[in-house]
Amino acid sequence: MHVDGWLRQVAPSSELRRWFGHLPERWEEFQDRYRDELARDPEGIDVLVDAARHAPVTLLYSAADTERNNAVVLRSYVIEQLGARD
Repeated sequence: MHVDGWLRQVAPSSELRRWFGHLPERWEEFQDRYRDELARDPEGIDVLVDAARHAPVTLLYSAADTERNNAVVLRSYVIEQLGARD
């Protein structure tokens, strides 16, 4: 697969991923914690938002759960940032 970019800084921290452990009961808090991490380092989000303004962006994830994973949160966050910056 061809990948145009890897923005490591928009991935959840290793500590947060380990804490979450894909436990459904931690999903709500995971979202809050991950959004806090994203807000603390806007540089990566800026790159992603800019890319999304110009072309479709595909977010990759390795979790088996298609409804509760970091890409779901990241997608929502990027969409919010797109709207807030218009």
